Amino acid sequence: MTTTDIDGFVLRGGDSWRSPWSSYRWLRDNDPVHRVDHPLLGRFWVLSRFGDVIDAARDTARFSSAQGLTPGPDSGVMFEDGTRPIVMMDPPDHTSMRRLVSRPMTPRMVSPIEPAVRAFVRERLDDVPAESEIDIVDVLFKPLPSFVVAHYLGVPSDDRVRFDDWTDSIVAANADADLESATDAFLGLFAFGSELIDRRRAEPGDDLVSLLVQSGEGAVSAGWIVGFVFTMVTGGNDTTTGLLGGAAALLTERLDQRRLLFDDPALIPGAVEELLRLTSPVQNLARTTTADVGLHGTTIPAGDKVMLLYGSANRDERVFGADAGELDVRRRIDRMVSFGYGAHHCLGAAAARLQAVVVLEELLSRFPDFAVDTEAGRFASGAYVRRYESLPFVARA
Repeated sequence: MTTTDIDGFVLRGGDSWRSPWSSYRWLRDNDPVHRVDHPLLGRFWVLSRFGDVIDAARDTARFSSAQGLTPGPDSGVMFEDGTRPIVMMDPPDHTSMRRLVSRPMTPRMVSPIEPAVRAFVRERLDDVPAESEIDIVDVLFKPLPSFVVAHYLGVPSDDRVRFDDWTDSIVAANADADLESATDAFLGLFAFGSELIDRRRAEPGDDLVSLLVQSGEGAVSAGWIVGFVFTMVTGGNDTTTGLLGGAAALLTERLDQRRLLFDDPALIPGAVEELLRLTSPVQNLARTTTADVGLHGTTIPAGDKVMLLYGSANRDERVFGADAGELDVRRRIDRMVSFGYGAHHCLGAAAARLQAVVVLEELLSRFPDFAVDTEAGRFASGAYVRRYESLPFVARA
């Protein structure tokens, strides 16, 4: 079936992100292998059920990332030296590259940054006036992920302001699919990446760039390292912003669930898993089939793009029960696809979880009766990440 109304799939953006859930449920129940014939992007398919999405995510042999993560002809990105970003590589090449960068991003290795994250959050909240409306995305939810990405890349403190400016421009351009508008930011960031490599060769630290530089001559190229810096910027910022904004919205809609967290802060880490499930900041990404794939009586031809609809899979009643669309901070989450799954499980998952836990702890302890105005909130225009671009917030103790 091909359709562009609510009983189907559309590439969303802006206000159409406000409530895609009924469309997702229709797909799960009526057309779990949904064909789209897009006027610009051509034919692609949409998988919406949890089992199908998670199976495809971990089947890198039949569902390849090398042709890019969006619909349309080869949308993969190549760096100047001909290499691809790690997110657009398949095993075994992906495996060896991931091994180089994964260790500093494990939960045990991420935990030491918690005091710095908490200090950053407290400093930002110190400037929030009581009973006055602010944009919480601008004040906290956007700058915090940029701070954490800069930390992991080893960006010197003197360079943080311009790094943040580049990040803002690139994330906005990526959301609008208007990369030309951020040409200066791209050029600045790539030039800075090269400078950072030279600096870390002479003065290595405990950051990811130093780790890659010191990984052995020829293990990775300078071009690949610069590209990795770019990948961290584009992948580690708007996704966490989406989680934080979505969490604040859900906890405003469900004050009973917020009260549970306020009364028992030990529930917050588990609640973050539930909030990740429901917000699913990355709502969908594509793979390319390397062979014909038969599913639910439909054959997806080899070479076609397949959209994995994470935002739908995470609300599948077949896995999470009849109340899958409702927030339950006590829900036990065994598996979800908010961070992808398998070989391409998000490298920054532990860092994102840490940020969410700290933000919720600090918000609830300082402003337990905070409110966000979801109706006045504005969604970013990108078709793959669902996030508030602005969200009015009133601090109430």
